[in-house]
Amino acid sequence: MVTHVAITGATGFVGHATLDAALAKGLRVRALTRRNQHARERVEWVSGTLDNDAALAELATGVDAVIHIAGLTNTPDTSEFDRANVAGTQRMLAATGAAGIRRFVFVSSLSAREPELSAYGASKARAEELVKASDLEWTIVRPPGVYGPRDKDYLDLFKAAKLGIVPVPPAGRSSLIHVEDLARLLIALACAGSIATHRTYEPWDDNPYGYEHTELAQMIGEAVGRSQVFAPSLPEPLLQIAARIDKALRGHKAKLTEDRVGYMVHPDWVCDVRKAPPLSLWQAVWDGEAGLKMTAEWYREQGWL
Repeated sequence: MVTHVAITGATGFVGHATLDAALAKGLRVRALTRRNQHARERVEWVSGTLDNDAALAELATGVDAVIHIAGLTNTPDTSEFDRANVAGTQRMLAATGAAGIRRFVFVSSLSAREPELSAYGASKARAEELVKASDLEWTIVRPPGVYGPRDKDYLDLFKAAKLGIVPVPPAGRSSLIHVEDLARLLIALACAGSIATHRTYEPWDDNPYGYEHTELAQMIGEAVGRSQVFAPSLPEPLLQIAARIDKALRGHKAKLTEDRVGYMVHPDWVCDVRKAPPLSLWQAVWDGEAGLKMTAEWYREQGWL
């Protein structure tokens, strides 16, 4: 029986929601952090990073399962992806095995399905291979676009929608998942037995067909109170130019990078129904329309929107 889990990336967007989900289920949590954190009941913070073997050993010792969420999702220096996502995963696998822990849940990305499109996706694909080669009782989760409270990536789309214009990539479709649903899935998998061992899952909300880009832009518009938004489809060359402008303006904080453009222009980021998590373990609660409205409300409450 799982009563104590270790979480990397617990201070990030997905990790924060996963820590909350673990506590809601009555679990104890040991969580890795770079900075001092406020004390929380049933949470033990471990100071360190993915390149600190001693911290990872402390994190994994005495728990029942490890949920590895930490990683790098965006950087202007693509060489950093291997250091964070590949080497960091290798170290966490080693620490987990050395501590005698068997259960390992790895948060990858849907972009790992097409590793040739981006350095980020390639790094996640290589990390998946390391997980599969381990002798642990692993499960890999490939989330699609993750949105919800505390997310800053989709925030720019909400801000744009409020102004009535949401530029989108070329024609294509993508799946979505609310962060609370993803967090519940990760906790369910950490506590699961053999039903989820050596499986790769692609979870989504209640829409198995995904959302066309202009459809999603309209839904975000409705979430912020706009009955109509203009959603121009930008071709890849124009997106690459926009990425270079973003880099010039925001430097290492740029959100639109040339590497991101590589997978943004791919037409199919819809989750594979054959890789759905078992219904006996998990079902999504938030549909796209309700989840986006809830997220917009949270942004407003925080003064972000």
